[in-house]
Amino acid sequence: GLFRSLRDTGIVSEVFPPEQLKSLGKGTIAVGHVRYGTTGSDNKRNVQPILVNHFKGRMALAHNGNLTNSRELRQELESRGSIFQTTTDSEVIAYIIVQERLNRGSIEEAVSAAMDRIEGAYSLVLSSPTKLIAARDPHGFRPLCIGLLDGDCYVFASETCALDALGAKFVRDVEPGEVCVVENGKLRSMHCDIKCKTSACVFEYIYFARPDSIIDGASVELARQEAGKYLSIEHPVGADVVIGVPDSGIPAAIGYANTSKRPVSY
Repeated sequence: GLFRSLRDTGIVSEVFPPEQLKSLGKGTIAVGHVRYGTTGSDNKRNVQPILVNHFKGRMALAHNGNLTNSRELRQELESRGSIFQTTTDSEVIAYIIVQERLNRGSIEEAVSAAMDRIEGAYSLVLSSPTKLIAARDPHGFRPLCIGLLDGDCYVFASETCALDALGAKFVRDVEPGEVCVVENGKLRSMHCDIKCKTSACVFEYIYFARPDSIIDGASVELARQEAGKYLSIEHPVGADVVIGVPDSGIPAAIGYANTSKRPVSY
């Protein structure tokens, strides 16, 4: 499972050069994370994926998003003897999943049950020794998509541009509240019990996502151009030139410039 977009490929390639990746050997499941944690400090202990050894085996978890009830859950877990190694809400999710495994027959059922307890924005990829699992919060705040590589290898990523970089074929978006399971090369899914209104995060289209990604069927590039178009209509100014800052603002600047008939500078 490849997680966040490859927008930081320069940094990632320095941390994981080809020779170091080759030294890892070959496996059947992988979970990666190339995005900073937004909750907690930038301490090395907060690096993801989070690895957990528990009574039923091992689990690796990567998380994109922020929980709104992480403090309450953390206090509840600590009062029962849990000892945290990081300051991220991602570790809270891992502990909740492990707790739910006590009364669940499978890890995917534990993930689904955990989604009834955690609140906020999250897309998850996690693995057990035999399964790759992906889940998206019931609101669909954070994006998550499914790709297929070489016809038989499933890949999950936050953005379709990551699939493009791998040469994987886009299959579909993970639905809000859906838990996807890949086992023995087969994909199946289930849904958590929470039903709510889908509420995609508009900041993905404004800033977070790469412009060449498609999220929930909408092109990020075109969405930004449309935003610039309507900004020009609602807030016209007598400017000499339109400049997009930072890079994510360039498509909006193009939309603004085209509508206002002003030149655009890159």
